[in-house]
Amino acid sequence: MKNAGGIEIYENLKEIVDPRRSCLVVWDVQNGLVDRIFNKEEFLTALKKIVDGLRGKIPIIYSMITPPPREFASSWSLYSMLRRFNVKELKDLPAFMPPGSKEREIPPSIAPAPGDVVLEKPTASFFVGTNFENLMRNRRISTLIFTGIATEMGVESSARDASNRGFYPVIVSDCVSSSDKEAHERSLKNLAKIAIVEKSEEVLKSVEGALV
Repeated sequence: MKNAGGIEIYENLKEIVDPRRSCLVVWDVQNGLVDRIFNKEEFLTALKKIVDGLRGKIPIIYSMITPPPREFASSWSLYSMLRRFNVKELKDLPAFMPPGSKEREIPPSIAPAPGDVVLEKPTASFFVGTNFENLMRNRRISTLIFTGIATEMGVESSARDASNRGFYPVIVSDCVSSSDKEAHERSLKNLAKIAIVEKSEEVLKSVEGALV
């Protein structure tokens, strides 16, 4: 660890993911997205391992897609939804992650446990429209360990926002995924330039090492 006029600069993964200043983010792992990814079984297995391995050691925060009522949505969000579902009229847009739907649920194998936090959010960044950043500052968190779906969308967007706000963003490469394998792989290459990309085994080992 280096010190620059009172600012601590962490130099290795063990220092960066020290449990005293780290939080695990489980981003949008909901059935409606999980069922579409290219590596569902491998993803869920790896994600369960890191969630189970870090629970009780660091805070865990789950995000849940919660679109605003359509009459309060932005013009851009409506346009992008029309494009995403390939329809021309608003009346033809299907409901997306409606409350009470199965697609909105988190798979039981990695569901939140008592003590975990679930935050509803309306955008592809955890920092927009939520109190996520306040929670992190209150807890003196400096490292955000990202898992979830989709790599090239909310994970990359939130990781970039985290970096811009001075957090250490760590991407767990085998615990993020997408319905588009090519976009997922391209995003990991992009993220490696502006964040820390590591496999779950290395993250777990480093957290355990910091606890010794």
